[in-house]
Amino acid sequence: MRLTPRTTAGTFGLACALLATGLRLIATEGYDLQTILTGSSPTSSRHAQWKPGDGLTLEVSGLDFMPDGKLAVAIRKGEVWLLDGVLGAPDKVRYTLFASGLHEPLGVLRDGDSLLVTQRTEVTRLRDTNGDGVADEYLTAARGWNVSGSYHGYAYGPKRDGLGNLWVALNLDMGERADNKAAWRGWSGVMGPDNTFLPMVAGLRSPCGLGANTAGDMFCVDQQGTWIPSTPIYHLRKGAFFLNPEGIASQERPDSPLKLSAPVPNKVPYPEALRALPEMVPPAVWLPYHRMGRSGTDLAVCPTGGKFGPFDGQFFVGEFTDAKISRVFLEKVAGEYQGAAFPFLAGFASGVVRLLFAPDGSLLVGMSSRGWSSLGTQAYGLQRVRWSGETPFAIQEMRALPDGFELVFTTEIDPASAALASGYALKSYTYLYSNAYGSAEIDALPLTVTSASVSADRRRVRLKVDGLRALYIHELRAAGVRSTAGTALAEPDAYYTLNRIPGRP
Repeated sequence: MRLTPRTTAGTFGLACALLATGLRLIATEGYDLQTILTGSSPTSSRHAQWKPGDGLTLEVSGLDFMPDGKLAVAIRKGEVWLLDGVLGAPDKVRYTLFASGLHEPLGVLRDGDSLLVTQRTEVTRLRDTNGDGVADEYLTAARGWNVSGSYHGYAYGPKRDGLGNLWVALNLDMGERADNKAAWRGWSGVMGPDNTFLPMVAGLRSPCGLGANTAGDMFCVDQQGTWIPSTPIYHLRKGAFFLNPEGIASQERPDSPLKLSAPVPNKVPYPEALRALPEMVPPAVWLPYHRMGRSGTDLAVCPTGGKFGPFDGQFFVGEFTDAKISRVFLEKVAGEYQGAAFPFLAGFASGVVRLLFAPDGSLLVGMSSRGWSSLGTQAYGLQRVRWSGETPFAIQEMRALPDGFELVFTTEIDPASAALASGYALKSYTYLYSNAYGSAEIDALPLTVTSASVSADRRRVRLKVDGLRALYIHELRAAGVRSTAGTALAEPDAYYTLNRIPGRP
């Protein structure tokens, strides 16, 4: 189908004042924040003071770069804007309306000479066929899921994996219309031939963010809620069932890739639930509630080349409620992903919704607070995090060993402090798997670090630990470690999701 959008191809200056934000560095030094655009005015149409047309309300819901260097920005009110000069001075950025009339787009991806935008009802291909800078062609690229009218009937994506598959994720319906009988609610799948949707995985609740790692495998961030104890990060692959069964009715459809072989357990410790339901797959990483956030959103893999400091190949994960970003290191053990989460930066202007690494290695942060509460003080915005070139003193990696963990640091450590077993504290815990909203930590157990051995290059510490438990989170605090310059870790905490202990069945 071809439509002429309701647009005026104009150019905006900065419609809102550039507002300073007090970025608080939690885990890492050496990172600077640049504000491109923020706005403090109410953004909800239900707000008594809201007026349509009050400048550019940049409630960012999707980000991607065009071949000419312009940044495509989808916003929740149903528009796509092109930002020119976004990597330069903020007051020189120019804003041009590219497309409008979309239904709450929550993702945008460049695909050749066009943009793919995921609306509630479909993935739409936008293209400028006459070269005037405005989309004049709107074509259906994928559809096949149902929309009930629920406020929470969001659709996210698309994102491309290493094989070229384009993934889409679908939110559960919630509230008064939360029967989730609409096709594929709470599922994720790929765009197939002939504008189809091919379901792949079930058990999602609010899978706001999708992204591939450097190996090309696809992951998504879900959010705490019913059946989901805390924010999980899943490795998506065909036939997997994760945590939330509220959309499992679609397994009865003929094109379902899975069918549960046993009833869904309720009110049991999470490791027990995994043993009871063979199709259930554990998250690659848990983000413990509050300490690592309350509502995860997006994830972006750090590009190689050292442009963003010493964290090449790691995921950076957005957090809405607490307006911050976490960092995740992944490794494969027995063929499955697991790993550690670390605090990174907090204090962003608004709830973090979208993340995108720019060609220069900086990290673009798209934000909105519409509809939910956030610790951010602004209603929406776009900010940019840049590495200053100064290497922070941080735990770079945390790796599982048969008898403990190996810590890799970004800079050399003081051997005397790092070799003290008493300088490390460890505990493990899990969650209750139930239809309740979230879960407290249960079955917590302090662990004993029996020894700490420093490598010859002073960059690694091997911790021997008594009492490792598979399928438990292992929380580390390395408060005693110092650098060779005598500085402490700005954030000594790490959270390792130990799904499998190396070398054990």
